[in-house]
Amino acid sequence: MPTLRLDTWLSRWLLLCLLFVMAPALAQQDATPTDGATPAYSSLADMLENEQTRQTIIDQLRAQAAQENALDVEGASSPAEIAEDAPSGQTAEEVSFPRRLADATSHIAGGLGDQFKSLAAAVVGLFSSSNASASGPSFDTSAFLIAALNFALVVIGAFVALFVLRRIASPLFRRLSQWSSQPTEKSALLRTVIAVVLAAIVDVVVVILAYVVGNLVATFAIGVAGSMETRFSLFLNAFLMIELFKAALRMLFSSHYDGLRLMPIASPQASYCNRFLARLAGFIGYGMLVAVPIVNYNLSPALGQGLGTLIMLLALIYAATVILKHRIPLRDALMQRADNADMSATRFALRLLGRTWHMLALAYALVVFAVTVLHPQTALPFVLMATLKTVIIIGIGMLVSGVLTQLIGRRIRLSGDLQRRLPLLETRLNAYVPTTLKVIRAIILIVVAMFVLSAWHVFDLAAWYASEAGIHVVGTTLNVIIILLVAIAAWIGLASLIEHRLNADAGAGEPSARAKTLLSLFRNALAIALITMTAMIILAEIGINIGPLIAGAGVLGLAIGFGSQKLVQDVITGVFIQLENAMNTGDVVTVGGTTGTAERVGIRSVGIRDLSGTYHIVPFSSVDTVSNYMREFGNHVGEYGIAYRESIDDAIEQLQAAFDALKESEHGYKLLEPLSVAGVTALADSSVNIRVIIKTTPGDQWGVGRAYNRLVKMYFDAAGIEIPFPHTTLYFGQEKDGNAPPANLRILSQKGEVVDEKPESRNTPLTPDAPADSNTNPEHTKPDNDEDPN
Repeated sequence: MPTLRLDTWLSRWLLLCLLFVMAPALAQQDATPTDGATPAYSSLADMLENEQTRQTIIDQLRAQAAQENALDVEGASSPAEIAEDAPSGQTAEEVSFPRRLADATSHIAGGLGDQFKSLAAAVVGLFSSSNASASGPSFDTSAFLIAALNFALVVIGAFVALFVLRRIASPLFRRLSQWSSQPTEKSALLRTVIAVVLAAIVDVVVVILAYVVGNLVATFAIGVAGSMETRFSLFLNAFLMIELFKAALRMLFSSHYDGLRLMPIASPQASYCNRFLARLAGFIGYGMLVAVPIVNYNLSPALGQGLGTLIMLLALIYAATVILKHRIPLRDALMQRADNADMSATRFALRLLGRTWHMLALAYALVVFAVTVLHPQTALPFVLMATLKTVIIIGIGMLVSGVLTQLIGRRIRLSGDLQRRLPLLETRLNAYVPTTLKVIRAIILIVVAMFVLSAWHVFDLAAWYASEAGIHVVGTTLNVIIILLVAIAAWIGLASLIEHRLNADAGAGEPSARAKTLLSLFRNALAIALITMTAMIILAEIGINIGPLIAGAGVLGLAIGFGSQKLVQDVITGVFIQLENAMNTGDVVTVGGTTGTAERVGIRSVGIRDLSGTYHIVPFSSVDTVSNYMREFGNHVGEYGIAYRESIDDAIEQLQAAFDALKESEHGYKLLEPLSVAGVTALADSSVNIRVIIKTTPGDQWGVGRAYNRLVKMYFDAAGIEIPFPHTTLYFGQEKDGNAPPANLRILSQKGEVVDEKPESRNTPLTPDAPADSNTNPEHTKPDNDEDPN
């Protein structure tokens, strides 16, 4: 058989089903009080007022509780009876559990042996005329054949009607399966659920119609018109119950229509599971609900009881064979699912289930067999009803969990306009919504576990919920969930509003640097405030007194304030700096002797990135002055020196021409006012300095200044205006007679070749009036090309 392909959430719920289905069914007690057992409440009250009698009653109740913990097996000895027969003289409280278990096991084995002996005696008595009066009615072959023929007609009529009606409804099933199996992933689970529910309704209607046909055959075709024999009614009632159960199986394991299958397994596995459970249900159902009552009424109660035991034994053997046969394939499938699981808890649960599922299934089958044999009137209906409730509860939980699992795995997509205005909203929703759904899924798992435990009477869920503790737990849980949801919604809404104000594409335009800084600080403060308030409210809702906690936090804050004066000074100074709008993120500032761009402005410190790329963190306590170069406008202040022989007016004209060229360049939009010439600022040692001021947009004064300097150099060179630069004069000294020593000169040509020296040049004196200079340019001007030759 191929390996079952179970989904992760299915495996988790299957583990829950198998864990809780093994309730201690053998410990079920008949709680109906016997006649005369009603206590005299007034006498009991009088006894409780006396301290000695109260202690005596407590001891007796504890002894009774110890006896009730023993195995309730019909015919088994009580602890008092075991202690009475013990040679050692032990008391009832000293009887060990292994001793009680061994006594119960021996009575179970003895009861089975007695039932098989009674069955053999009843079968022999049916065909013995001498024992007819003693063991029951004699076997009438002709009456039996007529009754069997009539019964077969009713059975055939009901099953033929069911077959024909299902064939008529098969096109509808096929269309529903095709509609559910559409390749689109959108609402796939919802389509499957709707299709399965519609198909189940049609299937139930088909079963009911077949049941009606069987009743018509039994009432009008075979018996007297208007009446129906009891054996036919037994079969038809069993037919209705079993076929409805098979219809429920077809919802889970639809073998012919893949789109109508809730279990995520392949068709071969679904067909096998459906056949196995349907055969087991039909064999047990028709045997226990039809055959056993008929045999009990018409032949012999002993024979009916033995037949019931035989039916359950055969069903146990069949179930155990199938479980052991498929133990390894299902274990491998669960282990494979565990390897692919994302959560560690899921991996552990799947591995545990893979190793123990067959033992749990066998134990459940043994429990059902034991209670059927020992307490068929009380325990078997309880086990069957508890099993049915468990399957229904876990089925609903699986369905809800599957829907939540699909929602958790589906990414939330927002419209393009909403993403443009709130770019982080989709990320927040995809972070918070799946987490919330996971919490809800965990709560559903706990609720399902509680309902399953209540179905098996492990504890009374209704009584617990009606108690003060139950109301408190449920109310507190709901209040905490509501508080968390409100806090998450408030954070998403307020953070999205801040994000909307910070977004330049939201319609309000680019926010100011001050708005960016203040809104970023407000968002951080909002997150801290929400977390603190939510934690405090949840602690108060749980029942923890937060008064001492708040007082302790105040005292701790005061101690931190005294011990951390620098920190307090940082915070206070930072608050006033923000209130005065001294700097914002992105401003070029000088703070604490450091100049650079403010990349982060916090409440305690500012992060500065200087021109070399170094990042400085400057605490506000060390800030005396904030120099901000980004307020309203900026000025480029330039001083340009010209030679003394140049005309100042001509130089100013060239400075204005350079400014006009600057306005026509890519920097023109940065200029706020015409060129302002302040005039001559200094008559320096080697130059006449002229100052100009260019008013620019804030932060652009440096770029504009660099571009303007380039143009000034170009226009001064074109106009022949000299920008002075340092000159060097070489003096070779003078002899006592007034003659200068000869200077050996080597003159280079323009090509870098050495020119032959003229002899007379060696004896030519170099006087101060004719200084020796290697520069042959008489104008002594600086080369026009300032660029790096490399």
